[in-house]
Formats: sequence, structure tokens, C-alpha cells
Amino acid sequence: MTKKTSLPDLSTLTHAEKDDLIKGLFARLEALESKVNKDSRNSSKPPSSDGFGKKTRSLRESSGKKVGGQTGHKGTTLKKAAQPTQTVRHSLPTQCDRCHSPLPLHDAIVAERRQVIDIPAAAFDVIEHHTLALVCQCGQKHESMFPAEVTEQVQYGPNVRALGVHLTQGQMLPFARAAELIGDIYGLSISTGTLVAWVGEASTALQSTADLIADQLRDAALLHADESGLRVASKLHWLHIVADEKHTWYGVHSRRGMEAIEAHGILPTRLGVLVHDCWAPYWQLDCNHALCNAHLLRELIYVKEVTSQAWPQRMKDFLINANKLCEEAGQKKRRLSDEELAAFSAHYHKILREGERKNPEVARSDGKRGRSKQSIAFNLLRRMRQHADAVLLFIRDLAVPFTNNLAERAVRMPKVKQKISGCFRTLEGAENFCIIRSCLDTLHKQGYGMLDVLRHAFAGNPIRPAHCC
Repeated sequence: MTKKTSLPDLSTLTHAEKDDLIKGLFARLEALESKVNKDSRNSSKPPSSDGFGKKTRSLRESSGKKVGGQTGHKGTTLKKAAQPTQTVRHSLPTQCDRCHSPLPLHDAIVAERRQVIDIPAAAFDVIEHHTLALVCQCGQKHESMFPAEVTEQVQYGPNVRALGVHLTQGQMLPFARAAELIGDIYGLSISTGTLVAWVGEASTALQSTADLIADQLRDAALLHADESGLRVASKLHWLHIVADEKHTWYGVHSRRGMEAIEAHGILPTRLGVLVHDCWAPYWQLDCNHALCNAHLLRELIYVKEVTSQAWPQRMKDFLINANKLCEEAGQKKRRLSDEELAAFSAHYHKILREGERKNPEVARSDGKRGRSKQSIAFNLLRRMRQHADAVLLFIRDLAVPFTNNLAERAVRMPKVKQKISGCFRTLEGAENFCIIRSCLDTLHKQGYGMLDVLRHAFAGNPIRPAHCC
């Protein structure tokens, strides 16, 4: 509960003290209004925090095209199979319904074909393994061996284990619901404890693959990074993501900052481009920084709503139009000329100067220690000037994306897992999830099915990701 603050006796205050009190009250009012007015459209808050009363609006501008398939778009529909698995012939009556004469059924031809695509009622197989023994005439006994993967009197095979892990770690079902689904489809009664054990086995089988993914990301020329809170054993931990177009790596740590980044060991050892959201610890890394402009666009929308000034909209239009021009140049495989780069930079700084004139720095009050509290607009302008090279890197290097969407997309599925199943009860469970999810997401990007990835892992021959720079 917020502590209630009582107003002082105004009659005892000097004019200077009254001025400070009014400034403080306005600062608190601004902070409260800022908290209430922010949503996923004008800040980094997730859409789930908007509530039912707010309508989520995309930053993307309307293309002007009609809803639905566009002219020239190749549609898809169900196609008949060349070789159906089963054919049902519907019989004719034995006699004519008009003259009652017998029909020559042997002369009947196929009038029309229709196909129904369905799945068979599933059942599980039980494969019994026998070893053989015999005694040679010399007295030597010979006995065959079980396969290396057959170790128990009765055990589950790799397919059902892969399915259990896929449902909980790939499709994010809670363990109880995953066990119920397997029982409904296959008639197998599997406990939640068994599913948890399978997750641990999958994590062990895929550990070397996750390590390989981390090694390949260290060599990548361009990476995306992000982090998000994760509840583990009722305590706040942090999920760290490093990704590129063909790889995704997840790690969990009790810290959010450099301690975690150094412990994971992917980002500190590389010198390429890192796309991020301007979080302070990333600036400690010795690499080329690129900022997520989607974050800046949302902040510009908010500043425009708060101040009613023109420069936020001008900056927003500039960034969006610059991105369109860069995308067109990239499609034509054309680099921007030095003159074009200089023009972009000049226009960017011109808008910054306009904003700075309208939002000057608040001077520190006499006798007060520390920095004075600045407006939201001033803080945004200062950040955009201080990191101008990182904001505009997508213009100078067309291989650099406009946003950090690649890393932000990777955050979504773990958040879905947390919302559906609640927090991870143990750190081991969270670490297993990160290992398995790193492999599933990476190999899915490279064209593999997630269930197939897990089948190979349980069979002892995990699929290795391709190295893509």
C-alpha cells in the first residue's frame, strides 16, 4: 500500500519552498499520468498489460490494399491424393427402379471420385525383444544381445518420449494436460513425474547441440539480444536470448546485467553488430551497436501524445521512410551513396535540434545535490543524440535490421509457457527448458520439425544445426 503523504503547513513555507513543493507535486502528477497513459502502442509494455478497455493498435501503416488474398497470389486448397490409402465403392441397386429389370453390375464404371482426409484412430505398439541362446557341441554357450537402447524389462520408446517432451516444451502444455492428451489419443497412462523425467533426458541428449548453437552464435556477424523476467522457484530470474536468422539460444540467470552476460559467454567475446533495445549493460560490450527503432517509434508516439509537439511525428515519419528506402535499396542490392548518408544524418539531427529547442534541460536547483529530474521528451532526445550512430546504423549498413523483432519474437514462447503453466518450480526445470527450446527453435528455423528433432535426440543421434553466418 502506498504511504499517504500529508501536506505541510503552507503558512510556514517561504516562497522558494512553495515553488519546490509545487514542482515536486507536478513531477509526481506527471509520473502518475505517464504510468496510466502508457500501453503497448506507445511504450515497451506488452499487449497483455493493456487490459480489456484498451484497443491494441499496430505501428504498421495501412498499405491501402483490400483484406484477403491479393491479385496474383497463388492460393492453396486441398488436393486429391494420387494413391488413396483406402477405397470405398458404393454399391448400386440390383434392379432398375423404373422398369425393375436386373442391372448388369459388372458393367458399372466410376462416375465420380471424392476423397475424405482423416487420421486413423491411434493405438500404441508393444515391441517385444527376444535374445537367443544356444550351446555349441563343444560346450560353449552363445547368447545374443539386446540393443543398447533397450535397458529395462518394460520401457517407453523414443517416439512417445519425444511426443511427451514436444507437448510440454514445444507446445507449452502443462504436464498434467499433456499426460491427459496422450491418454486420450493413445490410451497410455503416463504420470506427470514420467514426463518430467523425459524432459531431463531430452535436455541431457540435446546439451551438446545447445553448446554448438552458442558456439555458432559467437562467430555470427550480426546478433539480436533481449532479456525478460522469468519466475523460477517463486523468485525473479531473467531469461536471456541471443538470436540470428538461423539460430536461437536461451539462458536463465538470477541476474539481469553483465554478471549474467559474462556467465553465458556468448556476447562478450564477439566484435560484430549487436541489435538491442538500449539497455545499459549492452553498452559495456565492445561491438557495433544497433538500436531497435520499434522501441523508439513507440516512445515518439507517447511523447507526441504528452507534449502535442510536432517533432516526434516528424522523427517517426523520417525513421519509417528511411527504412522503406533502405529496404528498396537492399532489394536492388544497391548501397547508399555518401551524399545520401549525409542527407539522412543531417535531417535526423535537424529534427533533434528542433526537439531540443522545445525541451531544454532543467537546470539543477541551487543547493541541491545530484542531477535534476528531466522531462520524458528531453531524456528521449538526449538518448537519440548520444546514440545517433546506433539509431542510424541500419542506414549505413543495409544488412542491419530496423528493429530487434527477431529477439523479441523469441521471448514470446517462454512467456506463453509461463502464463499457461505458471512459474518454473525449480532452476533445473528452467535450465532444461532453455536447452530444449534453444534446439527446437534453432532447428525449426532450419527446416526441421520439432517432433522429429526430439525423436532423433531420444534415438541417440541428435540433429546438428547448420552453421550460418
